[in-house]
Amino acid sequence: MPCDTRLKPKQTIQQRVAEVKGVVAKLDALLRAGKAKVVVDKKTGSVALDGVSDEDRDGVTDACAYRRLMSTGSVLAKAAIARAEQLAGRAINKQAVAHGHHSHDGGKTWHHGH
Repeated sequence: MPCDTRLKPKQTIQQRVAEVKGVVAKLDALLRAGKAKVVVDKKTGSVALDGVSDEDRDGVTDACAYRRLMSTGSVLAKAAIARAEQLAGRAINKQAVAHGHHSHDGGKTWHHGH
């Protein structure tokens, strides 16, 4: 995954992989507890996580977190994603996610890559 390769100074790929897994586990727990929520852009189908601090993210993008949650997340986290899709009236657009459509403010505004 791309977020696995965003290494910090003097960090090995193995350390980053473990770190990303820990971040995604924390995000999963926040979603299960209702302390964070998934937001889907009605226009593009992009995904964002609202209620997650930069510290909790630790450099993991919403797109990477979404991919990890869908592959290894809990049933409740996946249900939160499905609920966000229902509220938006559309499914998450995997192409938009891959092209870097994202939000810096939990889904209030959207950017189409930088």
